[in-house]
Amino acid sequence: MTEKPRAADPADAGSAPGGDERDQADGKVAERIVIRDKRRIDATGKVRNEKDEPAEPAADEGAEVPGPAAPAEQQPVDTPAPAADAGDDEQPAEAPAEPEAAGGLGAELESLRSDLEERTRDLQRVSAEYANYRKRVDRDRGLAAEQTTGLVISALLPVLDDLDRAREHGDLVGPFGSVAEQLVTALGKFGLTAFGEKGDPFDPTRHDAVAHLTSGEVTEPTCIDVMRRGYQLGDRLLRPALVAVADPE
Repeated sequence: MTEKPRAADPADAGSAPGGDERDQADGKVAERIVIRDKRRIDATGKVRNEKDEPAEPAADEGAEVPGPAAPAEQQPVDTPAPAADAGDDEQPAEAPAEPEAAGGLGAELESLRSDLEERTRDLQRVSAEYANYRKRVDRDRGLAAEQTTGLVISALLPVLDDLDRAREHGDLVGPFGSVAEQLVTALGKFGLTAFGEKGDPFDPTRHDAVAHLTSGEVTEPTCIDVMRRGYQLGDRLLRPALVAVADPE
């Protein structure tokens, strides 16, 4: 390769004897020929021509020279960047209800349901007890009233016996007879009924036999005489009747 000769330096001209002066005198500029050896010696000691090697791209001054590769386990791992939100104006989605909260509500609802069932059973039991109490009170009140009425009427039975004897003798006439009828009617309103007549079949639960006779005119025990009539208040027997009974032969 040849290089263009530089302009002659006056300092160099004064220092070079002989030929340079002749050149200057002739008015000619000497040309310098530079020969460069492009061969190079590689690491093995062999001389290699530069043409045999591939040309290497010129490195930029600011470029970094890559060093030895790091082991695979030491190489950095690229982590994906978080995806950008679709829109900043969108509201965040509401978080779903926690299972613990749902379970707590279910347990509380079950507890309330059991309490309601227990209170309902208590109310039904109290209602049944109150209904039974009312029935028992009404029954006891009726029995008490009947017993009281029975006691009062039982005290008046001798008066009714005297009225029966007076009626048999025909003494119940005039105002005295009307008073007697009013008394019997008033007692009848309380449920008092008289029983015991001649010819009635003998009933040992209602009749008290003071005499027994035999007779061929009867086919069953029959009351042939009534010394005192009996009375009952409703279904309650106040006093049995005193009768004479005739048995069949």
